[in-house]
Amino acid sequence: MCPAEMDPLKIRAASVYWLTQTSLDPQLGDRWLTAGEQATLACLHVAKRRCDWRLGRWTAKRALAAYVGFVSRLSRVEIRAAESGAPEVFLDGCAAPLTLSLSHADGRGLCAITTAGVALGCDLERIESHSPAFVADYFTDDEQRVIAAASAADRACIVTLLWSAKESVLKALREGLRLDTRAVAATFGSEREVGSWSPLSVRHSDSGRTFGGWWRRDQGCVMTIAADPAPLLPISLKR
Repeated sequence: MCPAEMDPLKIRAASVYWLTQTSLDPQLGDRWLTAGEQATLACLHVAKRRCDWRLGRWTAKRALAAYVGFVSRLSRVEIRAAESGAPEVFLDGCAAPLTLSLSHADGRGLCAITTAGVALGCDLERIESHSPAFVADYFTDDEQRVIAAASAADRACIVTLLWSAKESVLKALREGLRLDTRAVAATFGSEREVGSWSPLSVRHSDSGRTFGGWWRRDQGCVMTIAADPAPLLPISLKR
């Protein structure tokens, strides 16, 4: 039977919450993982994959503990992969009324959380240069014009931002990179200041859906969050 203490989650329908983490608590070992998660981890034999997976789960559980406010042990929470690969939240074995998205890059994990029924995706990317062939293969004509018009100093950030916005929406659609990245077209507002959120918008051409969202540049990376319905300014879960 699912615990009655899940009810307070229903009041947070309009907002998206986020958290980043850079390291795990070494004193906990793997005790914060459920038996099912430990079994999944045991099947991951590449060291980097294991590290990224653990950091993603750690970030998600720390975010959920802060968001929900009553998780006494992280091992009560399990993050399972749906058939689409999207993460789903279970508390004490019961599905939680939440939507969650995960990303990791450059030794950092990002988690975004909102209520169930919202299509949500987040992405974290290190800012780096990409070849003209990459831009031609993965970006729409309009996006390519925006990139071409950017100064040399801004181009790497803009390419990374547009790519990250696409990734966020592909996650929100529960498609990931199985879908052609040119099926989603991103636009973005000017950066307000480094380390603060600025608006973005991404349109999915096949469905006609438009996802609202936010982006920020921080520590050499770009973070994006996109959702339908469009989210309010993301709220940090960092205490």
